[in-house]
Amino acid sequence: MTSEHARLVAMLRELRARTGLSLAALAERTTYSKSSWERYLNGKSLPPRQAVQDLCRVANEPDGRLLALWEIAESDASGRAAVVAPAAEVPRQQLQEAPQPPEARGPRGRRRGLMVVLASVYILLVGGVALVLFLLLARDTAEDEPQSASVPYSLAPQCNGAACEGRDPMRLMCGIGPETLTTYRTATGAHVELRYSEKCGASWARAWGTRIGDRVEVTAGGPTHDVHIRDTDDTETYAYTEMAEARPGSTVRTCFRPAAADAEQECFEARVGQAATTTRP
Repeated sequence: MTSEHARLVAMLRELRARTGLSLAALAERTTYSKSSWERYLNGKSLPPRQAVQDLCRVANEPDGRLLALWEIAESDASGRAAVVAPAAEVPRQQLQEAPQPPEARGPRGRRRGLMVVLASVYILLVGGVALVLFLLLARDTAEDEPQSASVPYSLAPQCNGAACEGRDPMRLMCGIGPETLTTYRTATGAHVELRYSEKCGASWARAWGTRIGDRVEVTAGGPTHDVHIRDTDDTETYAYTEMAEARPGSTVRTCFRPAAADAEQECFEARVGQAATTTRP
């Protein structure tokens, strides 16, 4: 599984958790079966483009960014992203410009030069065939491996504690099954959540319903990390800050800075290990 496929799976799982639907209920609301959704959400197979659109529709989530991520994952899976030159193709210019030893000028030298060229082509052909066989065997082996019903190992968190500081929670698989510490609705109508991953030992903020120019900051007693809403795409999906190291008992604080110059910033905090709360402005 490529990193983009894994990231797509993490975002789809989060969307499904947001809907609160079981796999059976999700199957009733889409054109895909329960078993199909189990494969898609556990990373066993890449979902069709329509499945991504269906889940976004059910979750009332704009599908632009997820479809862009799907395009990359599908391109990697199909091999369209990699352009491999044929192994047996020998650049003619290199052969023509290759320096010839003095003895190559005579009949014996020409025969020796021809043997060298033929040997080179043979090596390239054998190497190319070996490469193709290796790739096919690797693919067959990967397809024959038994898939567990749980999340594949490749979707395990990729960092912990200080190693997560200042890094992307989605790309490092910390966004799979996190806790929501608190949810806050700003005066402008945006929503901000403080999230925490026990496995990663880190917290971050995510926001939606934002406007271009808004900024969200988060800190857990160390460096402050933020995300800036730069364009329309950012306003139509979740925006995530980078992670801050956090442990049970840590106080995580976030501030929402609206784009309007005359609007006041709004800050709130939560403690890791306490029950989730909903705060109003």
